[in-house]
Amino acid sequence: MKMGRLCEESYAEFLDSLKAAGVEIANECELRERLAETARWRFAFMTMAQNGKAIGIRFIDHGARQNKARIRRAFARYAFPDNADSVFAANLAAD
Repeated sequence: MKMGRLCEESYAEFLDSLKAAGVEIANECELRERLAETARWRFAFMTMAQNGKAIGIRFIDHGARQNKARIRRAFARYAFPDNADSVFAANLAAD
């Protein structure tokens, strides 16, 4: 990864990559607002992936299970911890 690249990529691009891989985001506006409020958006995203149901934020599988490699690449590209894609997949709701 090039130096500075991490700063250039945003949570919005990350969310778009998940959606392109078959993940529907319920209450996406609320999620985007919460991620916009913090520089530590990766941590905030993982918190919402695990606990967001209480405020209506859900990640719904619309083909995502067939795109596991694509989702794994998105998590790697945006510098999430190694197991983040597995934690996310465990919290992905069936459609």
